Amino acid sequence: MPTLPWTSPNPAPPHVPAFVMASRFEVRSLRHVPRFFLRSLAAWRQVNRAPGVYGASLVARPLKRTFYTLSAWRDRDALYAYAKAEPHRGIMRELRATTRDSAFTFWEVTTDELPLAWDDALRRLDLQSPSQGSATDG
Repeated sequence: MPTLPWTSPNPAPPHVPAFVMASRFEVRSLRHVPRFFLRSLAAWRQVNRAPGVYGASLVARPLKRTFYTLSAWRDRDALYAYAKAEPHRGIMRELRATTRDSAFTFWEVTTDELPLAWDDALRRLDLQSPSQGSATDG
């Protein structure tokens, strides 16, 4: 399972709230996996320069055609500014036709809880769509 481990581009101040997002994307076909993965890497480079990001990780399950993201932000506005900025905005528009299913979940933590654990994020994503397997499944 290719994983880009938790990275913290911007130091998080202690004892303050952080806005968290976890996502799951399932592509329609194995033939779409390489393109989705390469475009995900472009979005990953952007997240590492994004103002307000405290940390992020990405898990790719190419044979299951599934990709997961987990990130923590200063606030909702910082996350949405990233999502609306290029190249992320264009990448999501470009890949929409190749995506079979997606799920998103949001919650708040304090920066003292960073880095985030994948097990909690996957549990929360599974609640969004119980029929899907998690990133830790074989």
